[in-house]
Amino acid sequence: MSLLLQSCSSSLQSSNTIECRPPLALAPMVGLSHSAFRILVLELGGVGLFFSEMLSAGRLPIENETVSPFLCRTPAESPFIYQIFTGPGQDILPAVDRLHLLNAQGIDLNLGCPAPALRKQGAGSFMPLESIKKVVADIRAATHLPISAKIRLGRTLDANSLISFCKMLEDEGIDLLTVHARLQGEKFCRKARWDWIGKVKRAVRVPIIANGGIFSVEDARTCLDQSGADGLMLGRGAIKKPWLFADIAERVYGVQQNRANEPDLRKIYFRFIELLEDRFLPERRLGRLKQFTYYFAENFRFGHHLASGVQNSKSLEKAGDRAAQFFDAVERSNESIRA
Repeated sequence: MSLLLQSCSSSLQSSNTIECRPPLALAPMVGLSHSAFRILVLELGGVGLFFSEMLSAGRLPIENETVSPFLCRTPAESPFIYQIFTGPGQDILPAVDRLHLLNAQGIDLNLGCPAPALRKQGAGSFMPLESIKKVVADIRAATHLPISAKIRLGRTLDANSLISFCKMLEDEGIDLLTVHARLQGEKFCRKARWDWIGKVKRAVRVPIIANGGIFSVEDARTCLDQSGADGLMLGRGAIKKPWLFADIAERVYGVQQNRANEPDLRKIYFRFIELLEDRFLPERRLGRLKQFTYYFAENFRFGHHLASGVQNSKSLEKAGDRAAQFFDAVERSNESIRA
C-alpha cells in the first residue's frame, strides 16, 4: 500500500507527485528528526516519507545548508518535505524560493505546535484564521510543489469547527493534512483521540495522515481502524524504537523488509553515534545524543542508568563509554532487563 500525494496546482507536472510506500512518515521533531536519525531509520527500513525539523520561515532564507544542522540532508533521505512556521504579516515567499533551491519535494505548514515561543509570534497553533488563509494562498500561488499542513484537533472538542477549518485549508490549496489527535493544550501523556481524525477523513478529499500516540504495531492498527487515515506519522515512538517503521510496514501494510528478526539495540545505539559523527560538527553531536537517549533508554527496565549516564557526560566520547558499560551490564545479566 502507498500514499500518493499530488499537487493541486494548476501547473501540475509529473514531478509534483510524491508516492510514499509504505505510507509511514517520520514526524518533524526539534532536535530529533535530523539527518543522522533519518539515515538510521532508513537503514532499519519501513519509512516512506520524511519531514524536516520545524524551520523558521524568517531564518530559512539565510541558513547555510552546508553547515546548518537543520538543513543538512543526503539524497537518500527522500521523499522529503520541509516543515516551516511563520507569523502574521511575515512574507513567506523568500522561504518558498529557498525551498525550491533546496530541492524540496513538498512544503509543510506547522499549524499545530503549542510551544510558548510560537505563541509570542502568533505562529503554529496560535496563528489567526485570516492569517492562515493568506499564508496558504500565498504558498499555493508561489509553488507547484505539494503543500501539507500539520494541525491538532483545536482548542476544544468541536467537530463543526474542526471540519470547517480543514475544509478551509483544502479550499485554499492544501494537498495533505496531518492531524495530531490531541487538543492544542494537551500533553503527550493524554491518550490520543484517533476517532476524531476519522471525522476529518470523512469530511475532506485530500489524504489524511494520523499522528499521536503510536508506539506499537497494535497502536498502528487501532489508529487506522478508528481514523480511516491514509497513512501514519510516527514521532516519539520511532525515537524509542527506530525499527518500529519496519515492524508496521511488514505487519500492517505487508511490505517486507530485509532485516534480522530481532533488533540489536546495542548495534543500533552505536550506529546512531557513528551517524552523528558523520553528519554533524563536534559541537552539534552530544546534545542530539542526549535527546535520543532519553527515549531510547525506555526500552530497558533499568534504562534510567543509561539515560542519566549519557545526560551527565561532558563529551561524546564519555557518553559512548558510559553507554558501552550499560550494554555490557545488559549482556552480563542472567535475566533480560529489556522493558
